[in-house]
Amino acid sequence: MKILRIVSSIIVGIVFMFSGIVKAIDPLGTAYKFNDYFQAFNLGFLKPVSLILAVILFTAEFISGFAVLSGYRRKEGIWGVMILMIIFTPLTLILALTNPVSDCGCFGDAIHLTNWQTFWKNVVLIIFTIILFAGRKKARNILTPVSEWMVISAVIIMFVGFAALNLRYLQIIDFLPYKTGVNIPEAMKIPEGMPADEYKSTFIYEKDGVRKEFTLENYPADDTTWKFIDQLTVLVKKGYVPPIHDFSITAPDGQDIAEQVLASPGYTLIMISSKLKDADPSDLSKGFELGVHCMASGMGFLVLTASGSDELSRYNNGFTFYTGDETTLKTIVRSNPGYLLLNHGKIVGKWSSASLPPKGEFSASMTPSQLKKMNRKSPVLAYYTLTVSVIIIALLISSLFFKRKAFSEI
Repeated sequence: MKILRIVSSIIVGIVFMFSGIVKAIDPLGTAYKFNDYFQAFNLGFLKPVSLILAVILFTAEFISGFAVLSGYRRKEGIWGVMILMIIFTPLTLILALTNPVSDCGCFGDAIHLTNWQTFWKNVVLIIFTIILFAGRKKARNILTPVSEWMVISAVIIMFVGFAALNLRYLQIIDFLPYKTGVNIPEAMKIPEGMPADEYKSTFIYEKDGVRKEFTLENYPADDTTWKFIDQLTVLVKKGYVPPIHDFSITAPDGQDIAEQVLASPGYTLIMISSKLKDADPSDLSKGFELGVHCMASGMGFLVLTASGSDELSRYNNGFTFYTGDETTLKTIVRSNPGYLLLNHGKIVGKWSSASLPPKGEFSASMTPSQLKKMNRKSPVLAYYTLTVSVIIIALLISSLFFKRKAFSEI
């Protein structure tokens, strides 16, 4: 049993830490997933606190996994993972049966699982969790309680700080389809030989006041006594969906100019604001000033938003506002406003308002080396991530040497 408990602590600890990390890398993505669930279960009134709930969730996942794996406050960590599993295992079964949201989001955008895959993953994981819970009384402190709580508190603070910096400067690792280096037209293509959507068509006919359903194989094509009433088409099997399948840019006249923008051989900077009313006015002003500079430098510039006409009428600054789907815009960049730099359909730059390079660095003649410099992750985020990673790894390694007797008694 001792070996089984050690194996269980490693598996549970790693899975929960990984789940917390990938969510913390993209806090807004986790909040958007909460919103999907709120909408599916008619809990829209909770949307204003979705980001707070997201932070609580991924912090609880990470710190519970860390406690289980390291041994610092192991009993509390075991209780934490057990409570989370008790909540989410039946929930994922409900999601698998009803399928209100196609992707559970349990591993953020790093790994996509269907609801049934998520449920069976939880079934396996709860077995290891039960093993840990059954042996929780054998867990021993590896340091004094005060010291262990200090370690846990410090890790929580560092982890929340990590999430906050990813929120401000964009993700340290971009798991989204619109990452720098992606060629959007290529990512929208369906490779040859990939399966297409499969549909089943049903035809409803009526005869002598009785309605009956037919298929393509047996519908009464030559029997005029049957009267056609309706046709139903149902998706039977989902085909291949390209990584990018919903990119559009709608002009004020209703024309989709996405192909035109993607085919442009020069640089085009797109300022993206999912909702202008939700953006900081100073950040919008900064973006508009950058737009004036870009156009004066011979670059293309456009503003893309999901705001309605009433909201757009408030802005009379000489820019043409193009519109797109709100969900797509939030997928493109996790910032409001955010920026996407294109060159012949390829994403060569992506920034939040906080990580946006000075406007003087933007020109129609930018070189690859200049772009590489402009695309470097924020030093604050990069150094912080490195520092926190080293500290967490050091704590995990050092736990192996602190009171090794505690492990032998588990």
